Amino acid sequence: MEQQQQEDTYEVPRLQVESIVGFNGKVINGLRVHPDRQHIIYPLGCAVVIEDISGNEKPSLLWGHTDYVTCIAVSNRNGDLIASGQKTHMGFKAAAIVWDYRSQKALYKLELHKVNIQALVFSPNDLYLASLGGIDDGSVVIWNMANGQAICGSQAQVESAGNTLCISFSKVRDDVFVTGGESTLRVWELDVENRKIRPSEVQLGQLSRQVNCICMDDDNQEEPYFYCGTTTGDILAINMKTRIFRCKAPEKKSFEQGVTALAHLKNNNFLVGTGCGKLYELKFPTPEGKGKQTKPKEVRSWSDASVKSNSEAAITSIALRGAGHQFFVGTANARMYKFGYECTNKSGVMAFDACDLIKTCHSSPINDVIFPPGTSDLVVSCQKEQIRIWAIKSMKELKRFIVPNMTCNAIALACNGQAIVSAWDDGIIRVFGFNSKASNDLVLRKAITAAHNKGVTALACTQNNSMCSGGQWDFNIVSGGGEGQVRIWSFRYDGRGEPSYSLLETLKEHKGSVSAIKIRNDDKECVSASTDGTCIIWNLEKRSRSQIVFANTLFKCVCYSKDESQIFTSGSDRKIGYWECFDGSPIRELEGSKTGAVNAMDLSPDGNYFVTGGDDKLLKLWTYKEGSVVAVGTGHSATIISIKICPQQKYITSVSEDGAILCWRFPF
Repeated sequence: MEQQQQEDTYEVPRLQVESIVGFNGKVINGLRVHPDRQHIIYPLGCAVVIEDISGNEKPSLLWGHTDYVTCIAVSNRNGDLIASGQKTHMGFKAAAIVWDYRSQKALYKLELHKVNIQALVFSPNDLYLASLGGIDDGSVVIWNMANGQAICGSQAQVESAGNTLCISFSKVRDDVFVTGGESTLRVWELDVENRKIRPSEVQLGQLSRQVNCICMDDDNQEEPYFYCGTTTGDILAINMKTRIFRCKAPEKKSFEQGVTALAHLKNNNFLVGTGCGKLYELKFPTPEGKGKQTKPKEVRSWSDASVKSNSEAAITSIALRGAGHQFFVGTANARMYKFGYECTNKSGVMAFDACDLIKTCHSSPINDVIFPPGTSDLVVSCQKEQIRIWAIKSMKELKRFIVPNMTCNAIALACNGQAIVSAWDDGIIRVFGFNSKASNDLVLRKAITAAHNKGVTALACTQNNSMCSGGQWDFNIVSGGGEGQVRIWSFRYDGRGEPSYSLLETLKEHKGSVSAIKIRNDDKECVSASTDGTCIIWNLEKRSRSQIVFANTLFKCVCYSKDESQIFTSGSDRKIGYWECFDGSPIRELEGSKTGAVNAMDLSPDGNYFVTGGDDKLLKLWTYKEGSVVAVGTGHSATIISIKICPQQKYITSVSEDGAILCWRFPF
């Protein structure tokens, strides 16, 4: 709870979170619908998010984990309990936390598993919680929810079997649960009085399978069954009484890239999610019905045509809302869909065409975020291979551009937001524009190849001295690279034909990677920060160095003051330094963080405040003159990478390593 202890040292108001964009879709069964049917619960970095489905309430976060959340469970009866597990470093114990849903406070912290918790599940009457350890632990533990104490535990599989991956309780019995994984499938019985759990192996005959997910259907006491989705792409039906395999579906053509999620509907059909991102409704044959068995029948199927790569679109969660008339689907590429069960297409055929894409999120660390000049309605962000444009009020994604297998390190806007200039790790500066007023598609206008030989790490664009009218562009780009060079480029586009660019100057003084560049409002001067411990102020007219400042740190960020007579910096030493632009002399030094580097900062438009964020995951609002913290934002669950204050000073937007975008209300 190191982070919570640090919060307590700041007796200042808390910043109010307006909206959150983020979802770790890679967590298996991480998306859940609360039994009240009004909220969804999902993981985001080290936190658990509770969000109102209707959007009438602001989302809330459950804080307490020290590393990424790996699994989530919700109690069955009224949802009063939420359990979440995490991963941790090798050699350390991974904690599971049981939360009170109403008060949103931690009730129990369960620490027995090593390194990782693979899965959690509540018993049908919420008496017990079963936890399954990961590959380095391999044990299953039963916890008493009355006092948070462990009742018993055992190794989840025999030594000859592989790892156990999933666990599920019976629907009707608090003393029976099932585990499955690599060549292992077991039914367990809990003996509370003797504090023992006893496994019995499921007989699969000639079949050898890796079980990804388990779906229980044992409330029919005459023919109790459970079903297992496998990496082979079929579903196995197991008799709960005899522990014997009865049948599988499909019999011939298996689901592509395996079954990754499974849900049982009231009409006895199954919703099947696959590793290729397709969703099916399957009518399963009656395993032991009288007469001839019916063949498995595909009722309908769905896949998102807008997702070009199936490799990251695997369906990882299917969460039913109530009886299943509405359900939610989560995917590995951080997309969330809402389906109405009675969906029909235009031809009247049963199909999943009427779904709503309710959330698209970044699925990897976000490297930069910016506001267009003069507006607070839009924000632009970049991650690994994508640039995305978002609407602030709804936090809905409007546009995106993808450069496969590359990483976008930084973005800047020119010509009043008409041009998006981006820095990439392949050493190319890519300039994007909008195709036309009609389509408004984001297209690549020009790529400045071989801009830097160790990747482009930072850039900025001139604004006031640019000609940007009638579709014509004329501006300069200042870029920094991994080799430490700062380069000045001229970029021109007359609205017709191919844009042109030319290299005006190469400035070679930094010895380390350039981490940030800021240009003065008059476009005559800029400052660059580097990991070599120097910040250099450059004269853009003479194209030479004006001043240099030194510090025993890796500079991560730099900003100009309102009157541009000073710069302020921060980095790995956790100090915020004020420097005189005229002679580079130090003015003041503040302690920016108690733990971890300060990675990002931005000055408010009125020049009275600035914000910082970094490894401590806290967003801090400072007064520039007094140098004191006046508000703290607690919401990020991973390292903050970039921060921006909108031009109208309404919002603060911050992004982090877990792919989250948080929008905060500016308090002053």
